Amino acid sequence: MTLLDRAIKYATDAHGNQKRKYTNDPYIEHPLAVMEIVRSVSHTEEMLAAAVLHDVVEDTDVTIEDITKEFGNTVSHLVDDLTDVSKPEDGNRALRKSLDRDHSAKASAQAQTIKLADLIHNGQDIELHDPNFYRVYKEEKIKLLDVLTKGDINLRKRAQQMIGGG
Repeated sequence: MTLLDRAIKYATDAHGNQKRKYTNDPYIEHPLAVMEIVRSVSHTEEMLAAAVLHDVVEDTDVTIEDITKEFGNTVSHLVDDLTDVSKPEDGNRALRKSLDRDHSAKASAQAQTIKLADLIHNGQDIELHDPNFYRVYKEEKIKLLDVLTKGDINLRKRAQQMIGGG
């Protein structure tokens, strides 16, 4: 089994019966869509695996240590870069998003490329299914785009066009 095949199986099992908030589709469809966006630009197999795994630490009982054990340091560093660091007890949404944005600013170019793909896919769903929240989301993502300067230039342009920033 390839690294990517293992990551897809692992993420599918980890997300289990989780559903997408806006579409009620199986949650795994989101990481797979993010992976396909990453696949459309220059990438490595580790980036594709990390794209599939990007939400497992945030949304399941999986830890970064589990990812390291299963997929090695390269993939786990990418997933760690993609995992929000803020917790509800850190303060209001604006403060938490600021902490997460600072974390993303320090991420590698590869992780920022995946983050851009995630922003693109989430933005499409939110704009379509929750236009009221999209106004808040859009402002947060304009600020995030300001720090995602190392990611793939084509994905960055695509995200800027979608969000309307930059």
